[in-house]
Amino acid sequence: MSTVGSGEGTELWLRWKRAYETVRTAVIAETTAASGVSEPELSVLACLHESGGSLRQNALAAVLGWDRTRLSHLLTRMADRGYVARGKVANGVEVALCPEGRHVIDATLPALEAATRRHLLDRLGPDGARTLKALADRLLPGEGGG
Repeated sequence: MSTVGSGEGTELWLRWKRAYETVRTAVIAETTAASGVSEPELSVLACLHESGGSLRQNALAAVLGWDRTRLSHLLTRMADRGYVARGKVANGVEVALCPEGRHVIDATLPALEAATRRHLLDRLGPDGARTLKALADRLLPGEGGG
């Protein structure tokens, strides 16, 4: 049950959204400038990297929260650039990092870490970062939240 008064929910939502967009815009601008890839491409490369290098296409769409058609078109462009490869597997399609995609994400991770530290972690401090992580964990489905 909420302890927030009438109208405070909207105010909190708008503050949250502004803060998120401010940090997100700064981190993405620095990271895409360093990597030479678009934000959606970076998102795909990061997800594949975190998963160990490959994922089912439908799982990738679910993790990213994207429409399967949008992802399919992006993966076609990324395959043409040599970043990923898709292959048929039982009941689906698997997407795997190619050496060029692995090189891009490996080269980009330090810039992502530095931008995240500068625009988020340093501004929150250690206690604030722990609090934000705990709140995010509570809000994310399957991670203690809804």
